[in-house]
Amino acid sequence: MKIFLYTFLLFFGTMTNSISQLNIPFEKYELANGLQVILHEDHTVPIVSVNIYYHVGGANEKLGRTGFAHLFEHLMFEGSEHVKDGMYDQIVDGSGGQNNGSTGFDATNYWSIVPANYLESVLWLESDRMGFLLPGITQDRLDLQRDVVKNERRQSYENQPYGMSWMKIFESLYPAGVPYNWLPIGSQEDLTAASLDDVKDFFRIYYAPNNASLVIGGDIDVLKTKQLVEKYFGGIAKGKEIQRPNPTNVSIKETKRMVLEDNVQLPRLYMFWLSTSMFGKEDASLSLLSDILTGGKNSRLYKSLVYEKQIAQDVSAFQDGNALSGDFGIIVTAKEGHTLSEMEQAVNEELEKIKSNGIEERELQRSKNSIRANFIYGLQNVGGFGSKTDQMNRYNTFFGNPGRFNEDLQRYETASANDIQNAAKNFLDMNKRVVLSIVPKGKLELQAK
Repeated sequence: MKIFLYTFLLFFGTMTNSISQLNIPFEKYELANGLQVILHEDHTVPIVSVNIYYHVGGANEKLGRTGFAHLFEHLMFEGSEHVKDGMYDQIVDGSGGQNNGSTGFDATNYWSIVPANYLESVLWLESDRMGFLLPGITQDRLDLQRDVVKNERRQSYENQPYGMSWMKIFESLYPAGVPYNWLPIGSQEDLTAASLDDVKDFFRIYYAPNNASLVIGGDIDVLKTKQLVEKYFGGIAKGKEIQRPNPTNVSIKETKRMVLEDNVQLPRLYMFWLSTSMFGKEDASLSLLSDILTGGKNSRLYKSLVYEKQIAQDVSAFQDGNALSGDFGIIVTAKEGHTLSEMEQAVNEELEKIKSNGIEERELQRSKNSIRANFIYGLQNVGGFGSKTDQMNRYNTFFGNPGRFNEDLQRYETASANDIQNAAKNFLDMNKRVVLSIVPKGKLELQAK
C-alpha cells in the first residue's frame, strides 16, 4: 500500500497581492489494485460523503459507439450481482441522504451524502457496482436504460428549444473522429446499435479500480474507514492499462457560419472559439475575461447589450477548459425586433475594445473577488457537485494531487489586466470561430450574416 500525506491551508479571505491560504487536510493512499483513496476528516456535522470518479467520459469513446459512459451512469444505479434493482436508492434515500451522478467529456462522477453511520452501507454499494456490475446487466436491463437515455436525449436536446445548438457547435469545433466532436449523451443511432457485448467490454476496460479515484470525507474515523475500504474494494481485480486519448491538435482556419430554424420565439446567437485546456496557461485569464464580459449587471456585454442599447434579452460567456482542449463561448438572445447581425456587431465592438484598450483594474478585481467567493462557497459543503470532496477528486483524477486548491486560486490572483487583454487577442480571432444562429421557423432573415 503506497501512502501519500498532504496537508493543505484554507482561509476565507479577500483577494490580496499575497493570497490567503486554504487549509483542507487529507490523506491519500493507493490499494494494491490501483484504486486511489483520499480521506478527509470534517466533524462539523455527523454526515459523510462518498465521491468516486471513473476516468472515462465521452472522449474515450469512438465514432459508431458513442454514449456508453453516460449509459453507464444510468446502469450503475440499476443493480449489480449482490444489489437488487432499486436497492441503491432505497438505502441512500432511506437514510435521509442524497446521491447523484454526472458524465462529462473526460470523467464520470458518482456521489452520495449520508449520515455517518451509513458509511459502510454506501461503500458496499459502490464496491459491488465496481466489481460485480456485469452479472447484473441483462439484455432487458440494457434495453430499458437505453430507451431511458434516448428519451433523455430527445427531451434535453432534440425537443428542447435551442437544444441542438451544442451538438452543432462541437461538431463544428472538432473534426469527425476527434474527441469532443460528439456530446457525452451519444447519438440515437449509436445507442440503438450498442450490443450487450459492446457495453460489457466498455465496462471491463474503464470501470476497474486502477481507473478510479475514491474520496471519503466528513465525520469519519480514518483507521476504521481504511479497514472498510480494504474490506470492500481490496479484493476487486486490477484492470488493464488504459490508453488515454491524446490532446486534440485541431484549429479553425476560418469562420464557420450555421443557421438552424427552431420552435423558438426569439433568435439566439452562439459564438465559439477553440481555447485552452483546464489549467492551461491562459485558462484562468479566459475565465476572468468571461466574467468581465457577462458576470453580473455591471459586466461589459450585459451593461452594453441589455441595459444601454436594450437589444438583447440576455447574454452569457464562459471558458470551458477540458482535459484535451477547451472552448470559449458567448451566447446572446436577441430582443424581439432585433437581428442576430446586430448582436454579433455589438459583441465584436466590445471585444475589440478589450483587445485595443485592455480592461480596468477595478473590473479585474471585481471578477477575481467573484470567482474566489464562488469557489469558497462551494467548499462549505463536504459533498455534492463542487464540494470539497468533489474538487479533491477532480484534482486527483486529472492532476494526481487532491490538494490543488491554492494552486487553482493562485492562477486567478496572479492574472494581470495585461494577461486578460493578451488572452482576448490570442484566442478570440474574429476570422477563426464558429457562429451559430438559431432563429424562429420561417425567419431566416434574423440570422447573423
